[in-house]
Amino acid sequence: MSRRKTERLLNLVICLLATRRPLSAEHIRQAVPGYDADNDEAFQRMFERDKNELREIGIPIEVHKDPWEEDPGYRIVRQAYELPEITLEPDEAAVVGLAAQVWQRASLAEAAGGALLKLRAGGVQTDEAHGVLGGALELRVDTQDASFPALWEAVRDRRVVRFAYRAAASQSMLTRTVEPWGVVSRRGRWYMVGHDRDRDAPRVFRLSRISGTVTPVGRPGAVVVPEGVDITSMVGYRDAAVRERTAVIRVRHDTCQGLRQVAKSARTAGDGWDELEVDFTDPERLAGWIVGFADDAEVLGPPDARDAVICRLKGALA
Repeated sequence: MSRRKTERLLNLVICLLATRRPLSAEHIRQAVPGYDADNDEAFQRMFERDKNELREIGIPIEVHKDPWEEDPGYRIVRQAYELPEITLEPDEAAVVGLAAQVWQRASLAEAAGGALLKLRAGGVQTDEAHGVLGGALELRVDTQDASFPALWEAVRDRRVVRFAYRAAASQSMLTRTVEPWGVVSRRGRWYMVGHDRDRDAPRVFRLSRISGTVTPVGRPGAVVVPEGVDITSMVGYRDAAVRERTAVIRVRHDTCQGLRQVAKSARTAGDGWDELEVDFTDPERLAGWIVGFADDAEVLGPPDARDAVICRLKGALA
């Protein structure tokens, strides 16, 4: 199923769950992103297919005929839609809990929220008291690493990927072709574990050191994860040597208040600038924060933290 269709079906479900009264097809057409607003026949065909598909997977779309209205109305009754109480075994509950920690909100949530905004703009009252757009529907990965979505999909599809990677020691950019086994988080950092075809060995890659686009290679299903591999322990071993360091950051007067709040020291540098000392462990994460202050902040040292900021700025310029 295409992403566009998935978003449209999700929007339709949220729309019909949120409304306090049955909605006509025309109301749905105007409220749900993805439907053709100009071609009546195309909309009717698409809407009928969507209703049938949702009903086939067990979502109860009810039809209400108001004697005072010409067209029927549609809605999803919450009591019929919600699952009964579910009892999980301890190991099953642990898996669900882990997933809840990893996923917080999804890119689909922005599109889904558009349906409710259009409903309210059109004068339709929506029921949000039960958290229609709460955590159960809004999923998002808490990471600023641009490579995460592509790598997550590659792991899911068992597909080889190629990307540019900055080595920790030399800071040089190398092209890597990898068979991904998994993507995991460790102490606030994200890593991809897999078989490095260039080194012909298992390797751990920190996502914050991946630069540019992650390119799929070959067909889905080509990657086979070795039996018994423990990617969590592989990442944990790599992360054991992380130590805290101090960055010296030059900031303009009366700017960068967030940096000033976490700085362990601050001094006036003259010419409208101050110098802050900020503790950090990962230069890439520090760089991701610093670039948000634009030209109000400049990392003076250490060199790898300064280089990480310069690399991100050059990437944005390119």
